[in-house]
Amino acid sequence: MYKIMLADDEGIVIDSLKYVIDKEFGKECEVAFAKTGRKVIELAEAFRPDIAIVDIQMPGINGIDAMKEIRRTNDKVIFIVMSAYDKFDYAQEAMKVGVLEYIMKPMDKNKIIATLRKAMEIVDRERRRRSDDLKIREKLETVVPIIESGLIYNLLFQKMDGEAVENYKTLLGLEQDHFYMLAMVFGDDQEGNHLTNMVGSSVKMQKFYRDVREYVKEEFPCVMGNAMANKIAVLVPYAQTEMDYNERIFLIERARELVRRMRGRVDIRFRIGIGGVGTLDEMARSYEDALRALSLDEGSVVHADDMQLHGTYDEDYPVELEKQLFDRMEQGDLNGAITAARNFFSWMKESNSSDLMDIRLKILEFVLLAEKLAFSKGGRVYHFNDRKDYLPEIMGSSDLSELQTWFLNKITDACQLIIGNQQEKAQGTIDQAVQYIKTHYQKDISLVDVSRQVDVSPYYFSKIFKDSTGENFIDYLTNLRMEKAKALLKETDSSIKEICVQVGYSEPNYFSRTFKKNVGVTPTEYKEGIR
Repeated sequence: MYKIMLADDEGIVIDSLKYVIDKEFGKECEVAFAKTGRKVIELAEAFRPDIAIVDIQMPGINGIDAMKEIRRTNDKVIFIVMSAYDKFDYAQEAMKVGVLEYIMKPMDKNKIIATLRKAMEIVDRERRRRSDDLKIREKLETVVPIIESGLIYNLLFQKMDGEAVENYKTLLGLEQDHFYMLAMVFGDDQEGNHLTNMVGSSVKMQKFYRDVREYVKEEFPCVMGNAMANKIAVLVPYAQTEMDYNERIFLIERARELVRRMRGRVDIRFRIGIGGVGTLDEMARSYEDALRALSLDEGSVVHADDMQLHGTYDEDYPVELEKQLFDRMEQGDLNGAITAARNFFSWMKESNSSDLMDIRLKILEFVLLAEKLAFSKGGRVYHFNDRKDYLPEIMGSSDLSELQTWFLNKITDACQLIIGNQQEKAQGTIDQAVQYIKTHYQKDISLVDVSRQVDVSPYYFSKIFKDSTGENFIDYLTNLRMEKAKALLKETDSSIKEICVQVGYSEPNYFSRTFKKNVGVTPTEYKEGIR
């Protein structure tokens, strides 16, 4: 159905157009008409036409001005202009409004029909586009919560590389570099700083989660995780690097209003903890701080910055360098760790507030933390007396260069233990996988089957397998099967069909094609060539 509006002050023109439209298009079109500029504008607002055939010369407001006014409220309407005047300035003004055709009176029936069909095709195209957009939006309504939940999970429980972070930010349209976390805790009732019936309220949340998600997103432009136990983690983008007092008060009031609103609409009681501002890799700490703040106060909304959960550093202390050092170590980035350690030592040397003993204590602290990190990563065996020489070594040296060398060597050792352990684990996994493939190549095995045997995800297994062997899984398996097939063709009198089954293929024709592709000749030609 197409809505067509006719605008002309001559009744005979209106009647003629209606007759042509009805005869040519019948019930496909709904027609309405008006005879003055003002009436045309009012009709357009009520009727919302798809197509408007407008005469330029009408009483009162002329056709050009009427179209401009209509375009303000209906940017999709397709205008077709009629005029008895073949004037360039009229045509030029009409084009500015976005007119499809400029038709001279007296009108040609075939021209009118052809122009209407052209306009209807444009309407159909736009409707299809809008329908496709709605389908995409509908799919996004399903997909976006999954992506949001994935980001929240990775922030809280995994270490993400830069590429993964950027992918999430692109998919979710996150342009800011700083954020803070909300920890939403829910239950049946509040007793002190705890909410009761954690399990029961978690079950109940399954019914209300969609509503709660909608309420939260109306109040905060955020990324929202799934309900985990009786908690929901929420990531909120923030434009500044820190939150001042006034912003904090405003945020607490917004969160209080959200709690009140949800309390009135769902049969669950909420409390909200607010963490500090930071980058994405600091959001696990922001979330932990938000939960800790709730545990220390009985309010419905508690901000971590009010609770003074952490100590503070001297104004010039290089917090970022310290963080960078241990982040690089944890990632197995030896060069990055050494650079950060060297830069930190340089700061200590240049700092007026640091003397030799301060430097000794700090490098000892960092080395012990680095070795603890290596131990937690499985990179070393703990022996109680391993560090018995540390104090004598650093106390026996008064030379800053010697202390720096000792410090960098210990950091290097700890980082290499972490790297070695990562490589050793990966190689052990690959050795186990290769042994399994060599034992079961004659069966219908897949990458998923092998990754399950070595207890790692298919995605990670695929990566480390290629890194270790230089081949992807399929190529490795195929090459192994071809070598076994060549040996059987050379050493036995088995038929091609028998050899096909013995090396893991169920279809002889597929086996022959694969053999020729990899060896250069068919199995029969290979066997004959040996003879």
